[in-house]
Amino acid sequence: MTDNWRTIDIDQYDEDAYTEDEILAEFESGISPQEADSAAQTRSTDVRNFLTKGDLNNALLRALEDPPYGRQLAQAKQTSTQTLLEVLNLFRADDITNIISTLSIDQKDLLMKYLYAGLAKPELYNSGLVDAAGTGCIVRVMSDKRTIF
Repeated sequence: MTDNWRTIDIDQYDEDAYTEDEILAEFESGISPQEADSAAQTRSTDVRNFLTKGDLNNALLRALEDPPYGRQLAQAKQTSTQTLLEVLNLFRADDITNIISTLSIDQKDLLMKYLYAGLAKPELYNSGLVDAAGTGCIVRVMSDKRTIF
């Protein structure tokens, strides 16, 4: 041991101390960035097809499927966020709460993750989501280690 105890890394002696990589490793999706990009592009195309048909509800549901969880999936995350934003921008503000109330808890939490990830106008959709999903949705999203952006 050293005489200067202030420079000792005590975490090295604590078996319960985890690094960020160890903590986030369990949330990796296990797919490569290329596979995630391809899946995001396919999802985006499917969403655009629903939008072309005027089917906003199914477009939103499809945009919320299989989010790209992982640290090396920046392009897929960006594509997914842009796709979801396109869908949300087509909803009227008055319809947001009604549409969100039809989503499952997991879908509401995922939507909140996208909103907190930096959508253009989160204050518009955030209030509707909180009205429909409750504040528990915010707590679950803020405590979840998996990020989408």
